[in-house]
Amino acid sequence: MIFVEQRTQLALIHIPLHLYSNFLQPILQILLPRESNNEDDSRSNGNRSYPWPSEHKFTNISVTPVECSIVCSRVLAERIFVPVINSLSSDHQQQVSITDEDYVVIQVEGQGNGAGQRVLELTSPLAMAGISIFFITTYFSDYILVPLKSRPQVMTALTERGFRFEEDEGTHVTSPMIAHHRTRSSNSSVERFSPGTPPPTSVSELQTRTFATLRKRNIVPSVDPEIRLVQCAGQTQSSNSNGAGKEYAFRLCLVQCLTMTPRFLSLTLTDSDEPSLLLEQRFVRNFPPETLLGAETDTIIPITLDLRELPLESTGIVCGIAGRLVGVTSTMAIPNGSGERRGSAPVEMSYLSTAMAGTVMVAEDELERAVEALKGVHSGIMA
Repeated sequence: MIFVEQRTQLALIHIPLHLYSNFLQPILQILLPRESNNEDDSRSNGNRSYPWPSEHKFTNISVTPVECSIVCSRVLAERIFVPVINSLSSDHQQQVSITDEDYVVIQVEGQGNGAGQRVLELTSPLAMAGISIFFITTYFSDYILVPLKSRPQVMTALTERGFRFEEDEGTHVTSPMIAHHRTRSSNSSVERFSPGTPPPTSVSELQTRTFATLRKRNIVPSVDPEIRLVQCAGQTQSSNSNGAGKEYAFRLCLVQCLTMTPRFLSLTLTDSDEPSLLLEQRFVRNFPPETLLGAETDTIIPITLDLRELPLESTGIVCGIAGRLVGVTSTMAIPNGSGERRGSAPVEMSYLSTAMAGTVMVAEDELERAVEALKGVHSGIMA
């Protein structure tokens, strides 16, 4: 099922890592509760702060080896980020960017195949239609961010592939192909081809174009094996009197992580699910056990693509890489316990697209196969 949040017009913000500290205060403003001036908004326990679901239709805060990236409402971007940008020197102002174009978000739910195949099913019709997207998968759902102007094309492209849209405060698409909840999932990727290039006619052509673009721009996937992640979610809601305490404890732990300048963190807030986190393993111990869901899942290693040299409106990278990993790793022979080699299933991957980077994430025990598949396109992978 796909939900389009029509009422929320989103902006994408790129912040260079060396300016991260300048923007820490507005980032923390997103996490901290704001006070209500309306008596009708008061909670029964006398706490007059808004719960997260009413604060954020959709927000993503990500810190990666390439950048700090924010996806939030246009109103929020102008209210708390623009004043900080205006306070910077002219050189630093030019290094920060906020998209002029508004985006809308589509939420995907349903039953379906593995992560890589699911990404192909969702992104290939959009990439072949020449639509630029961001693809974000959280602990609970997949999300597709598309330019507001492209929304009709997106609906047409997905409808033609058998997805069904329904109305409910936004637009829903139902399909039996898409998986809803998973314990290891993805976060985003940006579809990127050069603007004006005719859309590809097949996934194979899509892959060829994708890796030709990467080679031309000398974009080499990089791996830092010291960055070890877990995909998890906050448990902030409770029917008993401890509910508010859990929420504030979770928020405080997030603040601590962000003030410690994480090497990798991605937080997604929506009005329909609990907060979703892609978190460094070293930070898990900062959280009380009762505030995290899924923190004991497999370790995930990110493979990062620095896309700052590509236009934001480019298309095709994620679908091309997903196709490459699904296709190549499904035919690889890997050793079994007796030393013999056998065929294998495709690598289970997840994604995080930020404003100017794409991250492929795989389980630690599948990293070697994923890297080997990508080495077929590049001469090496930086570590």
